[in-house]
Amino acid sequence: MMTSLTITPTSSSFGTFVRKKIATVSLLRGLISIAAFTVIWEISSLLHVPIIGNVPAPSEVVVSLLAQIKLAHYWQSWGDSMIRIFIGFIIAQIVGVPLGLFLGANQRAREIIFPIFEIMRPVPPLAWVPVSVIFWPSAEMSMIFVTFLGAFFTVVLNIVEGVTSIDVRYIRAAYSLGSTKSDIFWRIMLPASLPSVVVGMTVGMGITWAVVVAAEMIATNTGLGYLTWRGYVAGEYPLIVVGMMSIGIAGYFSSALIRWIGNRFTPWNHSR
Repeated sequence: MMTSLTITPTSSSFGTFVRKKIATVSLLRGLISIAAFTVIWEISSLLHVPIIGNVPAPSEVVVSLLAQIKLAHYWQSWGDSMIRIFIGFIIAQIVGVPLGLFLGANQRAREIIFPIFEIMRPVPPLAWVPVSVIFWPSAEMSMIFVTFLGAFFTVVLNIVEGVTSIDVRYIRAAYSLGSTKSDIFWRIMLPASLPSVVVGMTVGMGITWAVVVAAEMIATNTGLGYLTWRGYVAGEYPLIVVGMMSIGIAGYFSSALIRWIGNRFTPWNHSR
């Protein structure tokens, strides 16, 4: 005698995803804080509170934003800044990640190269803007170079610190079990340094946005940095805030993308 089995879903997968990933308490708290900040900002502007009262009110910023999103130049500024950011950032990772692993794993190379690296690292990337404008053949290449510097030093330093902080007992145990240098690098050093790589990339992404915005104010007439500068020159103060908000949103989502990718490669480094 055969009996039929019926499966009744208790909840939809989409509903579960929304509850666990989107409709979270932390998201609700974030939205409440943003709303409260906006209300306080609006009231302070209406009451002309010192310092805060001089900033354009959110209502004025919204009017300026609605006017900007109708213009093709606004979205072109987004695209140009994004392209400069990601080209410079990707090149920085291609060069910086192997260099950081090499310096962290090789003490002799670290003693030779790292002093030069440490002398150049404290120089702010913004100080490289005039030099890059002079020596690179185009403004685009100079801005990409400055963006590259913003992420390069950060990721290298984080990786070196991550590799050198590995517990030496793991390496000695691997040697005692017959592991080669190649095995130790691929099975111990690289996995152990991945969290440092992710941190360096996340911090570097934030720095690249600060750097490229300053470079756009000097070397080009497109991009979110230039949009903000144009608002200042023209005396359109709500446009300045629109540019600042656009940069903040772009930087937030860029860093969130890096963190999301990093979590996929380091599932052991964070709790679910």
